[in-house]
Amino acid sequence: MALENFLKPTTPASGRAVASRRSFAIYTRLQREIVLGMLAPRSTLLELELANRFEVSQGTVREALLSLQEEGLVHRQAHRGTTVADCRAEDAEELIRLRHDIECRGVRRAIARNGAALADALRGHLEAMQKAAEADDEYLLSVHDRAFHSDLFAHADLPPVQPVLARALVHAHRYKILHPDQSRDLRETADRHLAIMAALEAEDADKAVEALSHHITTIVDFGPSILRDRT
Repeated sequence: MALENFLKPTTPASGRAVASRRSFAIYTRLQREIVLGMLAPRSTLLELELANRFEVSQGTVREALLSLQEEGLVHRQAHRGTTVADCRAEDAEELIRLRHDIECRGVRRAIARNGAALADALRGHLEAMQKAAEADDEYLLSVHDRAFHSDLFAHADLPPVQPVLARALVHAHRYKILHPDQSRDLRETADRHLAIMAALEAEDADKAVEALSHHITTIVDFGPSILRDRT
């Protein structure tokens, strides 16, 4: 839905709900700009400028920035404003290690709880990724890619871990997008999930772990050695 649809006048009774919808729309817009590098790492975000840009209150902007802070995409400091988070290889590498452990353990639990129904639940995300690839929309592909992995892990029923995975997912995608040497064909990016889907359809936990492990450790060019270099 376009941002403008969130900014229509409203009645006082629904004011808080619409303010929340507005902040979510701004959060979504800013997340896209950060992930794609339109807002550069370490750049400063001023609440007043954003409020003027989106024609909303600074409180609404602040709510959106707090959501971005929860993902680690911005840093907010009292009396010092908000800056876009850096995008360093060492951060991406550690988050990929963390993501690998979370997802590879979680998929066993998810298969045990839901069986082949997992593949049916995720098929829509795969199709959406393929359509985004055809449209050459890298950000939309990343949205559905993250949703695929987040929803797969949700079936493991470990809700306190879910936000940790969400942060790892968005930072891995941001790092890949902002480093052209890490790029690959978008259709190839989408189709890399086919091996995961096949393992889920077969209810083969070992194959699912193998497919996820390869998928995660090769999302950027740190390679499988990323798992051997632990201390």
